[in-house]
Amino acid sequence: MSLSAPPHTPPPYAPITWRGLWTGLRLVLPLLPGISVFGAAFGAGAAHTGLTLAEAVLSSGLVFAGAAQLVSLALWQQDWTLASVLAITLVVFAINARMILMGAALHHWIKTAPPRWRWISLFLFTDANWIVGMRYHAEGGRDYGIFIGAGLTLWSLWVVVTIPGYLLGSLIGDPHVWALDMIMPMIFVTMLVPLWNNLSATGRSGFLALVPWGVAALTGLAVNAMLDGYSFIVVGALSGALTSALLPGGERA
Repeated sequence: MSLSAPPHTPPPYAPITWRGLWTGLRLVLPLLPGISVFGAAFGAGAAHTGLTLAEAVLSSGLVFAGAAQLVSLALWQQDWTLASVLAITLVVFAINARMILMGAALHHWIKTAPPRWRWISLFLFTDANWIVGMRYHAEGGRDYGIFIGAGLTLWSLWVVVTIPGYLLGSLIGDPHVWALDMIMPMIFVTMLVPLWNNLSATGRSGFLALVPWGVAALTGLAVNAMLDGYSFIVVGALSGALTSALLPGGERA
């Protein structure tokens, strides 16, 4: 008697529907004004850094990394060395490292997406559609088109607003006069709001949940006062993460 292999059962992929794509676009609409200003600020910064319009648009289309793109402009070099490449790589990694934990939080949903759409959605992964996706999935939604629709909307807008931002930036003599250098800190502060509202998710008391934030902020300020450049971002992030891991409840944070 021969044993035959059991029939292959395809994995239960999450559905991707046109309705989901449109719903994702609708859910992300309130965030578009802020994203527009953010993307235009990158375009303006790219103009002052010396990038061409084509290079700025390609960066927005192929990199699509928001804050990391803006910080990279501050570290941009006309003559690159190995040290400058390593410096910009480390800083950008530190800024985008949050995506590791954010992706882990959505792993149980992302892994159910059809493979090709899974990789496309990871390219479109941002803070904005992560918030939309987390809330939608927590409420019992399973249509993966929500996540992709929100991401495609954000990506398209980001690329488009880079162009007027670049053209406007070319006409501005000093960005500091128009407070364009304040846009990135304002965006980061705005991004902290949902994290502040979810402090209880760490399983710690209010005070303990705030300790890593305070350590990261104070360490970053101290390093910024002592050293030039953007090393304070890396040191501040690492000190906050290490503090969180060492505090009680760190295994759940």
